Amino acid sequence: MTRTLASRVIVLLLFLAVALPRVGASQTISSARLHAPWDELLHQYVTPEGLVNYQGLLDEEDKLLDYLLAQRKVSPEAAGWSAAEQEAYWINIYNAATVYMVLQYYPLSNVNDIRLKGKVHSLWEAPSVQVGGQEYSLNQIEREKLTARFQDPRLHFALVQGAMSGPQLLPEAYEGAQLAQQLERQTRRFLNDPARNVLAGAQPQLSSLFNFYAAEFGSRTQLLEFVNRYAPMPVAATAPIEFLPFSWALNDRQPLSATQALHK
Repeated sequence: MTRTLASRVIVLLLFLAVALPRVGASQTISSARLHAPWDELLHQYVTPEGLVNYQGLLDEEDKLLDYLLAQRKVSPEAAGWSAAEQEAYWINIYNAATVYMVLQYYPLSNVNDIRLKGKVHSLWEAPSVQVGGQEYSLNQIEREKLTARFQDPRLHFALVQGAMSGPQLLPEAYEGAQLAQQLERQTRRFLNDPARNVLAGAQPQLSSLFNFYAAEFGSRTQLLEFVNRYAPMPVAATAPIEFLPFSWALNDRQPLSATQALHK
């Protein structure tokens, strides 16, 4: 890679300033067609286990950038889409922007190795993408466009951080018509993955994601009720709960050693 993330963001913003008008209520577009480029990339570069072939994606970086640039024309709330289509839209944008940001610093072995040069923002607070003329960070998308509106804790098993301990990236785009099934599948998959949660035994260990978003999962009783909807064997109400350490190692299909990772 020859351009830093900062330079790519500048190019992105300059392009957006002169891009086509956004899609509104009178100029709708199929949400499935809009996400087709992202869906194609996911099918090609994400394994069934949710690992990402970042090396291969480098060759398709411009295609991913074009997909993100196209969001300048989109106003989800005015496009005539259902609530499920809008929710799927923002999940896709969050995940695509996360993958694109990783590519700007690839190769690297750990998400925490990313340092935005000349920026005071963290990776999650830095402006990442424009939608309908509005600039958003990853945290803004998560909090304002998803969590606050839909209040669905299953979202946290669909949004990826590029980390091994985080949710697996689904090798397909989220779609409004399939969203309920996709979220259920991802939540069940995450909770029953022994690398992310250990539910058997007298002392269950949960992913740190449940701790990070404790306010959304509610009280201990509410948390266990949620977990037991997906656990093969119910976790006892009296069982002490611990949280597993969270690994920020990159969810790379071909992990790099520390000496191989070339930090920008």
